Parts: sequence; structure tokens; C-alpha cells
Amino acid sequence: MLDIDLGVSNIKYKLRTKLSLSYLLITLICVASISIFANIFLEKQFREYVIKNQNVKNQEIMNMISNQYGQDNKWNYDYISNIGMNALESGIIIKVKDSKGKIIWDATKHNTGLCNQMIEQMAQNMNSRYSNWQGKYTETKYPIVQVFKQIGTLEIGYYGPFYFDDNDLKFINNLNWFLIAIAVFAFVISLFFGTLMAKRISNPISRVIKSAELIAKGYYGDCIPEKSNTREIHDLTETINNLAETFENQDKLRKRLTSDVAHELRTPLTTLQSHMEAMIDGVWEPNIERIKSCHEEILRINRMVGDLENLEKIESDNIVLDKTEFDIAELTRNIITNFESDFVKKNIKIMYESEEQLIMADKDKISQVIVNLLSNSLKYTEKGGKVKVYISGDKDKVQLIVKDTGIGIPKEDLQYIFERFYRADKSRNRLTGGSGIGLAITKAMVEAHNGSIEVQSKLNEGTEFTIKMDK
Repeated sequence: MLDIDLGVSNIKYKLRTKLSLSYLLITLICVASISIFANIFLEKQFREYVIKNQNVKNQEIMNMISNQYGQDNKWNYDYISNIGMNALESGIIIKVKDSKGKIIWDATKHNTGLCNQMIEQMAQNMNSRYSNWQGKYTETKYPIVQVFKQIGTLEIGYYGPFYFDDNDLKFINNLNWFLIAIAVFAFVISLFFGTLMAKRISNPISRVIKSAELIAKGYYGDCIPEKSNTREIHDLTETINNLAETFENQDKLRKRLTSDVAHELRTPLTTLQSHMEAMIDGVWEPNIERIKSCHEEILRINRMVGDLENLEKIESDNIVLDKTEFDIAELTRNIITNFESDFVKKNIKIMYESEEQLIMADKDKISQVIVNLLSNSLKYTEKGGKVKVYISGDKDKVQLIVKDTGIGIPKEDLQYIFERFYRADKSRNRLTGGSGIGLAITKAMVEAHNGSIEVQSKLNEGTEFTIKMDK
């Protein structure tokens, strides 16, 4: 149950151990507190009950004694003796005197040995319960009155100010044992349920740790299937699963990026190599046309590297925005005008709807965003198709929509289209696209303006890009 970290030279306890011990500690504190306060309260109440009961007994004895004085002004000695004997058996020592102070009945004279034994028993009981008990034998005098006339005196002796007899001590001891039994039962129950709950909490966390270790080693497919009704644990497992999925996708994209970069560079380099080798071997004459062809391939590679550098600057937060206020509707209209001849050549109808929308942004970079979206629509829309551009907004935000009736994007490719070099057409035909990072640059520029870009598409039906930005 212990993990020992020798490097730090300290002992680290498992979560399950800490939770179990916490349950036990809390339970023991609660039970101990309840037991102590219950014991103090109940004993106080019982002590008051004993004192009150003693007073009641004393009053009952006095009433019975007073009834033994007859109309002939004589005491009924036999009944008084019976009352005294019964009181003596209950631990009460009485002495009865008449109005002149003459002793009628005295328990100490009737059975002095029993009286001494009782007093010793009372002292022993109280000292066994209270080691610092300061009680002593106490006698209380009560006047015996009959018809508003005192006919005698009753002296009642007991161990005061109160005392516990054997039955009282048995009750108190049974109560204490009952509280101890409750404490033991609570300890066992808390140990059982504490261990059970700690296991239910720590097991998912241990599973998360195992998955995190596998993720650190590069194994991303070990998702956590277990569900928990504890919100924090549920969120933790969902986060780890999402993290594994993200890393797995990033790993796939990284590998694909390497493959795509190699492919994008291989084609122009292969062309250059074949042309140069042909001219070196004398197969081709190094004329102006062939040298221009090689130069075009070099420019293509240079543009690709330049695009990658621009994208890296934007994504690394090093982009500098030269924000000015301008009308994005007018800017878009001018860009569409520049593309008009290209759309006419391909027999694509372009429609534009907007009203004045002033925004504070970098005009050149927003221009590049619009150009990239229109270029995509032009490339992937068949002859006779349509492209619609909408711009709308309110006092806080502006929305730009570019919608076409082009070839569309497969559903499984939508989540990747903003990645570098990604093309939905697996053939990578250069006639249908450029370097493959135009949408990646578009997304980076929009996000640099704290905006968002979304895409919706259906295969063979068309694609719709929506950009939202603050004004």
C-alpha cells in the first residue's frame, strides 16, 4: 500500500490509503465526540434523576411515617419498623424521633452492622466511578407535621450529595459498553465502506495514470472505456481520451505532413533533375525555353517555402497586424471585380450581396483571406456553377459567407482541410490546386484577428465557408 520514492527520500501514500484513513479518522472523531458528549449529558441527567428520586423517596418515607401517628397520640412502632427495614434494604438509613426528641426507631441501633456495610458499599461504588469523589455520609432532617402541628422529626441518612447503587452503576457501565460497541461497529463499517469508496475513486485514477503513461510512450489507442458518475473523474477520463485522440490525430497529421512535403518537393525537383541531366548528357540542347522551364520549377519551390515561412510566422504569434478601419463590403466587391474575368472564362456565375460593414482589421491580410476563398471556389466549381458571397453584421460582429456549387468535400476530410498540404483529392493533381496550404494560412489569419472560420460541405453539392470577426 506504499510507494517509496528513493530519489526524494520520503514516503508517498497511495490515494486509496489516504482516503481509507480519512474515512476512519472522520468516523472515529465523530463517534468519539458523540460518545463523550452523550456520556457527559446522560450522566448529568442521570445524576439529577438520582437526586430527584432520592428527594421523592425521602418525601414518601416521611408521609408514611407521619401516617403512623394515631389519634391516641401514640406511634405505631411495628409499622415504623417495617418502613425502616424496607428503607434500609433500599440503602436509606432512617431515624424517627417524637416531638420531645425521644428516639422511636433508629436503623443504626436496629442493625448497625448492616448500616456500616451499606455506607462502605456506597463509598466504594462512588469511588470506583469517581476517583476524586468528595462525598460523605449525609443526614437530612424532615419535620413530621400532622394537622399543622409538628409531631416528630425524621432523619434520613444516605451517601451525599448523591450516590449510585449497584443497579445504577450497572446501568452506567452498560451504557458505556453500548457506546464502545457502537464505536467498534462504526469503525468496521467505515473501514469497509471507506475502502470500497476509496477503491471506486482510486481505480479510475489509476487507469488514467496507466493511459497517460501509454500516451507518453506513443501508444494512443488505449482509451478509457470505464464511466464514472463522479463529475471530476468523468471529466478527467474524458480529457485523457480526448488528449489521446488529439495526439493520435496529430501524429497522423505529422506523418502525413512529412509525406506531403516530400511529395510537393519531389515533383519540381524531379523535373529539374531530369531536365538538367538531359541537358548535361547532351540529349537536350540548353535553350531558353528549357532554362525557363527549370526556372519556373525553382520559383514554384521558392513560393512553397515562402508560404511555409508566412504560415509559421502567423501560427507562432509573431504576426504583426496593421489595423485600420475600412469597409469590408467594398474590399470584397473590388476583389470579386478582379476575379470577374476568371469566373467568366470558366462560365461560373458569381453573385454578391452586402451593405456597408466597417471593421478594424489588417486590410492586406483580410484581402488575402478573401482571395484564398474565392480562388478555392473558382478551382473546385465546375463550368456552369455558381458562387455566392454574402456579408452581413450587427454593431459588434461581421459575417462573411462564400458558398459554391462545386465538387464538395467528403465528410471524413472536413476536419483536416485547414491542415498544411491537405487536399481532399488524393490524386494531388496540380491542376486543381497550388501548394496546399492556402486554407491553413486563411485560418491562421482569421484567428489572428480573434475570429473564427467554419466549413460545411456535401460531396458533389458544394461548399460553404463562414467567417465571423469582431468589428
